[in-house]
Amino acid sequence: MTAPAHTGPLPLRIKLANGFGSIAFGVKDNGFSVFLLTFYNLVLGMEAWLVSLALVIALVVDAFIDPLLGNLSDRTYTRWGRRLPWLYLAPIPLGIAWYVLWSPPVDGPPSFALLLGMAILIRLLLSACEVPSVALVPELTRDYDERTTLFRYRYLFGWTGGLGLLFLTYSVFLRDGLLDREGYVTYGLVGAIAIVATSLISALGQHSFVARYPETKPPPFSLKVAFAEIIESFSERAFQIFALGAVAAYISQGMTFALSNYLFYFVWEFTESALAIYPFILLASVVVAFLLLGTLHKRFGKIRVASVTTVLAMIFWLIPYGLRLAGLWPEVGSTASTALLFAFVLVSNSLSVMVLISASSMVAEIVEAFQERTGRRAEAAFYSGNWFVQKCATGAGILLAGLVISISGLPTDATPGAVAVPIIDSVIVQYCIMIALLGTFSAWWLARFPIDRADHEARLATLDAAARGDIDASGTAP
Repeated sequence: MTAPAHTGPLPLRIKLANGFGSIAFGVKDNGFSVFLLTFYNLVLGMEAWLVSLALVIALVVDAFIDPLLGNLSDRTYTRWGRRLPWLYLAPIPLGIAWYVLWSPPVDGPPSFALLLGMAILIRLLLSACEVPSVALVPELTRDYDERTTLFRYRYLFGWTGGLGLLFLTYSVFLRDGLLDREGYVTYGLVGAIAIVATSLISALGQHSFVARYPETKPPPFSLKVAFAEIIESFSERAFQIFALGAVAAYISQGMTFALSNYLFYFVWEFTESALAIYPFILLASVVVAFLLLGTLHKRFGKIRVASVTTVLAMIFWLIPYGLRLAGLWPEVGSTASTALLFAFVLVSNSLSVMVLISASSMVAEIVEAFQERTGRRAEAAFYSGNWFVQKCATGAGILLAGLVISISGLPTDATPGAVAVPIIDSVIVQYCIMIALLGTFSAWWLARFPIDRADHEARLATLDAAARGDIDASGTAP
């Protein structure tokens, strides 16, 4: 039988092992968000809108399959528990597919079908790793703050893995320029090795702690029952409110990541040295979030931190673009311009990471709310639901990024510093308007999340009493 989730601090080795598994997600997220559009558009010659469309379709397909994967993980019944079998089986085929994505077997532009097929396959295999891995968090602990700690480690490792590879890519693999095709082949190989190794090490590190039969044996899988359970999970009020806040944040994130190289090269005219430094600025921002967020949650709670930092992150991110449009920014491409931008990025991204960690930790509290209402735990269902929201929204963000580039008229052979000012201004204005609208919408809904610390702890007491037979799961005395 499954041991009950801990209520106190977890061993450090478990926090590290669980967090280590998120490196695979960091590698994938970095590649899909930062380099894939650039690689397939500027290096392989595909139209930007076609690349964006393929990524959007892959995201949508994956998003609809994720809840089924989550349901399958919740129903997995083995002596290794519900999650470990997935974490042992998925990484190797995922690594192979990742390598092929960056070295497609074609000389000219790849076909739309090839890119779409590879993107769908990789996203499905990544979900088979990430959904079970993140679903372990509410299984490992019921403590309100300890869940935040686990997600702090997950984000620290995920960002460190992605940014470490980003640094290697800019400074080593693409040292001969952003259009070096062989550099992307090396990038794919190193990323594949990292995905496989970190996923398996994470599973092995948690094995002795979670490898046991689940408490109850679920009925056989059927699509009818699976869809009924998925719909039941998604009807949880707290999840619906969370999803409304998350969808805008994920659209904003997806658009920003997809546009990042265009913003670096054409708006801010980064030099090669600036690109090499940039990952360290992002890493520093993640460390700041890691160090401060636990204290902020204990003092203000997850809900207030998530909503307030959403607004602050948006403001600090938009200030440099507003000053540039107003002609009050230092000369673009200069040391002063880059250093000042890095300062704003450090603050803004620290706040953004706090939002993401807070939101991920908030999902864990929905698990017990759902259990109280239905008597059933569905960790993977809610985290796959979060992924459903994230992927659909990120796809919309990527599509918006492609539209911004197309509407602005930025040529495919554009050179930094040689693009007409009206084109650059068009990119900035479109981007900033969407960021402001999305950030405001996200903060408004996150502030209305209905489960705070007191609610969660009261619910745990009710569930514990029901487990002892003092009251039933609905809170009524027998």
